[in-house]
Amino acid sequence: MAARRLLTLTGLLVGTLGLVVQFVISMQAYAAAGRDIPGALGMFLSYYTILTNIIVVLIYLSEISAATWLSLFRHPVLRGLMAANIALVMLFVFFVLRHLTTLEGLFLICDYILHYVAPVLYIVWWSVVARHGALRFDKIGVMLAPTLVYFFYAMARGAWVEEYPYPILNAINLGYGQVLLNAVGMTVGLGSLMALTVLLDNWLGQRQVVHD
Repeated sequence: MAARRLLTLTGLLVGTLGLVVQFVISMQAYAAAGRDIPGALGMFLSYYTILTNIIVVLIYLSEISAATWLSLFRHPVLRGLMAANIALVMLFVFFVLRHLTTLEGLFLICDYILHYVAPVLYIVWWSVVARHGALRFDKIGVMLAPTLVYFFYAMARGAWVEEYPYPILNAINLGYGQVLLNAVGMTVGLGSLMALTVLLDNWLGQRQVVHD
């Protein structure tokens, strides 16, 4: 139990630290570029990486706090879908985005924390600490719903302010047809990760039953 609590606290600390430092340096950079506070906040919260890491931090918090408002973050389906989502964040950045920009200093440190360290920690935490056996293949559609909501949010915001968080969503440069194709491809990739998550959850659930 002590090792599990240590893993939870480590994930909470690393995730919170990464998010706070990223928030501070991003807001400073946005202000230096002439953005107002609402515009800066809107841009910061348009990134899938930021939103997924916030949810992961709240999941850790729900594990050590009995607060009622955190009950959603104790749900096994949410915890499972976040394992797939945070894995997507890591893989997408490693194979696609890391070649597009050059980061230095705290931006580089936060990039590693939020895109690699935090995802690996969460996947390990989910595998070791979370309860398993509740995920089913017929729930994958529900598990994809939050990402679909994010897609519509990012596209609506992009159409409004003419700015998109990721190149594959940039309808100004690519057109909506290509963006839709990109979204379909990402959905297939995420769906595949969720299918693997369901398989792993079922296997881990059987092991928990045996050990319990």
